[in-house]
Amino acid sequence: MSKTVTRAQLCEAIFQEIGLSRTESAQLVELVLEEIAEALTRGETVKLSSFGSFLVREKGRRIGRNPKTGEEVPIEPRRVLVFRPSHVLREQINSALTGRAAEGGD
Repeated sequence: MSKTVTRAQLCEAIFQEIGLSRTESAQLVELVLEEIAEALTRGETVKLSSFGSFLVREKGRRIGRNPKTGEEVPIEPRRVLVFRPSHVLREQINSALTGRAAEGGD
């Protein structure tokens, strides 16, 4: 079953763990996300220790193909956002997966 963590849940977690008010928790989450977004917009890499790195890659102009018709279509240059997890996060995810497999879960 796929679950999604929302801004509201992040705010609630900060409220519960740190003890800031709900308003302050929401402001903190918004400020952090805003700073990350602004840095990425400027083309900077955002590295979060023990979590991973967000970086923007430039993709050049290329020719693609319409899968239905087979027609060649130009794809314009663009910037794409890439996330590379740290080895710590990767190990955490994989150990959680092997723990579930040992329990007989999916």
